[in-house]
Amino acid sequence: MNLIEDFRSIVGPAHVHVGERATRRFRKGYRYGDGEVLAAVRPGTLLEQWRVLKACVAADVIVIFQAANTGLTGGSTPFGEGYDRPIVIINTMRIDRIDLIDGGRQVIALPGATLDKLEKALRTIGREPHSVIGSSCIGASVTGGVCNNSGGSLIRRGPAYTQFAIFAQIDARGDLHLVNHLGVELGGDPETILARLDGRAYSEADISYATNQWASDREYCEHVRDISAPTPARFNADPRRHYEASGSAGRIGVFAVRLDTFEADKDVTVFYIGANDPDDLARIRCDILSDFENLPIAGEYIHRDAYETAQVYGKDLYLFIKAFGTDNVFRAFAAKSWFDGITEKLGLGSAVSDHLLTFLARLLPEHLPRRMNEYRDRFTHHLLLKMGGEGIAEARNYLQNRAPKAEFGFFECTKEEGEAAFLQRFAVGGSVVRYRATHKRTVEDILALDVALPRNMTAWFETLPSSIAGQIERTIYCGHFFCHVLHQEYLVKKGVDCHALEQEMLAVLDRRGAQYPAEHNVGHLYRAQPQLEAFYRELDPTNSFNPGIGKTSRRKMWA
Repeated sequence: MNLIEDFRSIVGPAHVHVGERATRRFRKGYRYGDGEVLAAVRPGTLLEQWRVLKACVAADVIVIFQAANTGLTGGSTPFGEGYDRPIVIINTMRIDRIDLIDGGRQVIALPGATLDKLEKALRTIGREPHSVIGSSCIGASVTGGVCNNSGGSLIRRGPAYTQFAIFAQIDARGDLHLVNHLGVELGGDPETILARLDGRAYSEADISYATNQWASDREYCEHVRDISAPTPARFNADPRRHYEASGSAGRIGVFAVRLDTFEADKDVTVFYIGANDPDDLARIRCDILSDFENLPIAGEYIHRDAYETAQVYGKDLYLFIKAFGTDNVFRAFAAKSWFDGITEKLGLGSAVSDHLLTFLARLLPEHLPRRMNEYRDRFTHHLLLKMGGEGIAEARNYLQNRAPKAEFGFFECTKEEGEAAFLQRFAVGGSVVRYRATHKRTVEDILALDVALPRNMTAWFETLPSSIAGQIERTIYCGHFFCHVLHQEYLVKKGVDCHALEQEMLAVLDRRGAQYPAEHNVGHLYRAQPQLEAFYRELDPTNSFNPGIGKTSRRKMWA
């Protein structure tokens, strides 16, 4: 096909993947999503990305922009059938440069740059990015976070947001345009703009630092403190943080984003809190958000069942990251996908690697600290409270002065315990996928709900009706507690109609005043609310980029 040859001439034959096995790791989502693709193309420069995109538009094919493919709702892959045009995936992971500007107070990230790489680049100058690696974004890209308004675990910073970006957009007539809203003077025509950015051929004098444009959500630290508000602190359909690339969910082709960075806390302490009554944690949240002078850095919740699941089925990921770092996770996932492709071809299924890794991990010594495991046995609900600077003493005094209770406790972590606690929390997401893969005889699928609760809700922990609970083999709860964002994941029993069960559970959330999704975006699992679909239509009037997300039309011109 001429289009495939065009791709090969632009990026080189080694970076054009065609065929079922060669495209598997690009077209198959981390948790959900799969479908037929014409090709997966991996440009190595922004200019190559533009030329590949131009060829796609000229051929009238669907384009799905993809970075690390770590999404939890299938939003960066095809999803089944029903498309009216061939699909091309443009994977941007080879284009991963990060430029520090304004003395490191801001960065320009190209589309394949990962959060992990950004975190390491900033660590040397005592600064941090908007997000740090979490359970759903180990290896995830900076641009992916912006496009999905991802929140992450850092309480003070809110959803990923910027008004600075370079992006490609198709207008209503089908013409492709490059829009430079990066605040950097790079020239007039697309090829000049992208060639200069590729070569970092710009200086501080070319950069605008207009004060009326934002490179982060500057209001969130006060917004989250309003515990009397009947609305959630953040959720994907919130129009207050939809702006061009921010929240775009692949409806435009992003080439670069510009973001604020933040001064890192020099002194950090993690308090490990256990409780059997969820009201105790609700009280802590309200007290800290309303009365503390210093907001926490992070406050991560994990239920005992989630802890125990991750302890077994997330153990190999925990040990891998501890030994080799997060920057190698993407390569490990790619190698696993390659191996799974071989076992599928041999008729052995795709779970051989999951069984093998789980078995080998079980043979290794216990990896979690003793005091954490003791709290696992004593308490149902666990809260990891990370404080910095003067907030450490503030939290210590508050927790010490709480009335002593047999059903409540805390300890101040050592450095090693604090790191272990957060790594264990971050292993939860992968452990759910692993459990499903190794229990295919008893588990139908994962029903994952990404929930934003109203800020004024105190009865935060759900109690499922017996009619629903009886259809679930295992329930996994974790989340960003102070933001009231909970990841509620259900391993559904074999034979249960997952779609019907989902509708029952969403009705329960509607009655509670919750919004969903909170930060994983709609993907192909959630229906986009009217204001979100309107935003998508405005960005992509021909429905050529990532059609079908939010359960919208997959056909050209939104037919």
